[in-house]
Amino acid sequence: MKVKNLPDDINSKSLDELTQEANNITEQLEKKDDLKTSLDQYQELMRLNNIIEKKFQKKSKHINQSTREKINSLSKKKDEE
Repeated sequence: MKVKNLPDDINSKSLDELTQEANNITEQLEKKDDLKTSLDQYQELMRLNNIIEKKFQKKSKHINQSTREKINSLSKKKDEE
């Protein structure tokens, strides 16, 4: 699925905002009796899920890198002492 079909502002939203949006769509889908008419909403939910996954992976990678840098910095300080 292509992310290009979603609004441009979707990339500027935080993980929490995207998750809340996905939860809202899920709640709407759960209330419907006939899911065949909800195909567009389901596809939007899948696109949001992909975006959330990518943002989460990017944030996780950043956290790991930052943690590694802090550990290296602390190790160097300890070695200097």
